[in-house]
Amino acid sequence: MQVLAKATLAGVALMASTALASAGDFSLSVYGGYQTAPHSGVSGNDGVADFDFTTGWEGKSFAMPPYYGVRGTWWVRDNFGWIADFTHSKVYADEDDMAANGFSTLEFTDGLNNLTVGPIWRWPGLWNNITPYASVSAGIIIPHVEVVTANTDTIEYQIAGPTVALVLGASYELNDRWDLFTEYKGTYSQLDVDLDGGGNLESDIITNALNFGVTYKF
Repeated sequence: MQVLAKATLAGVALMASTALASAGDFSLSVYGGYQTAPHSGVSGNDGVADFDFTTGWEGKSFAMPPYYGVRGTWWVRDNFGWIADFTHSKVYADEDDMAANGFSTLEFTDGLNNLTVGPIWRWPGLWNNITPYASVSAGIIIPHVEVVTANTDTIEYQIAGPTVALVLGASYELNDRWDLFTEYKGTYSQLDVDLDGGGNLESDIITNALNFGVTYKF
């Protein structure tokens, strides 16, 4: 039932994104930036042995594949709308922490892949051509799981749990069609992934990012 619920939520998020794209007052944004992640606990079983430890994470935003995001926004009113937001964030576990706990690989580097939907507010022209905005959204995380120990070799995409995101930013209007923007984006994700050999791994991962991007207004 948990897998079915996650799959259903993924379908709802994708349908919401399609609906936004067909709306009248629609904008499309792409962004990149610098993303980090603080320490978090990692627990579970690799099919044979239990593990429970805390590790540091690296974002390596500019290493391939890079950190990036795509966001669609449907403005219901001049100051309120809805977003569908996909972010390809990444985390690599600290090498010393991995070695001390029997891991040769522990990373989500083809993406934590946060997919969220939620409301957005803006204050047009508050600072002349600069418009501040804020958004909160929720959805699912679809990580590329890369976990290798002596007892498991798991390399695959999974639907792994819920995620929430907070965005605080400001956009600069270049003309009727194009905006530039910068923002803070934070995410909180509860990962629960299956490992080959019958094990599992759980971790609550936070990411913090400073984004820079461009928006096209249809």
